[in-house]
Amino acid sequence: MTTGVTATQRPRLPALAAALALLLLATPFAGLLLVTDWRHFAFARGDGGAVAISLGYSLVALIPIVALGTPLAWWLARHRSRRQWLVDALLLLALLTPPLAMGLLLAAMYGPYGPAGRLLERAGLLLTNSAPAFVLAQFYAALPYYVMAARTAFEGVPRELEQIALTLGYSPWRSFVHVSLPLARLGLAAAVALAWVRALGEFGAVLIVAYYPQGIPVKLWVNLQNIGLDAVYPLLWVFFLVALPLPLALGIAVRRRLP
Repeated sequence: MTTGVTATQRPRLPALAAALALLLLATPFAGLLLVTDWRHFAFARGDGGAVAISLGYSLVALIPIVALGTPLAWWLARHRSRRQWLVDALLLLALLTPPLAMGLLLAAMYGPYGPAGRLLERAGLLLTNSAPAFVLAQFYAALPYYVMAARTAFEGVPRELEQIALTLGYSPWRSFVHVSLPLARLGLAAAVALAWVRALGEFGAVLIVAYYPQGIPVKLWVNLQNIGLDAVYPLLWVFFLVALPLPLALGIAVRRRLP
């Protein structure tokens, strides 16, 4: 009497599913490799500046994202209250809002006719078609992703270890720095990498509030509209080359420090 799937066949099913998933993920990028005209591979005017703008401003946007998002993520992971669902709803709202709609909301608030925009413009800070506007759009695009990932990282830290540090005389701040952060470093590195690629690839919000200066995503769209599809591929290759190193380096560095 047969039992259907044997014990030696069962492990093959997850492996086949994993292989199929990887194949589907790789297919568009394999297509990019095939459709790129390598004989006439050339960059359009302004592509180099777009790369520098996206790289520089994305790194700048990471500073407030990490500085503000890390305490928020730790607080969400360690505190429970009846009204915490409001914070969760706000994060989900930021995640669910389409990027183009987020750009419109930012323009309505921080634009020259918005309530915050008018006040900031009097102080000399223009949040439309400027470097600060570019960073602002990236900040709003990437912050909720960082907070969600960092929150999961802190939730993986045993609370007992933090309590032991407090009983040994550590202040809450020292416990956070010397216990919570080191133990959550792998997840936090993943959160930083996620925020980095999310900020670097943001198109919709940046298109609305910071069409100028043009970063890589907007320049891809401009090349497609003004020159054609062949002008997109070289810049797209550069985008992948500049976006991958930081997430990979963070992952490798953190894993090397793991016991």
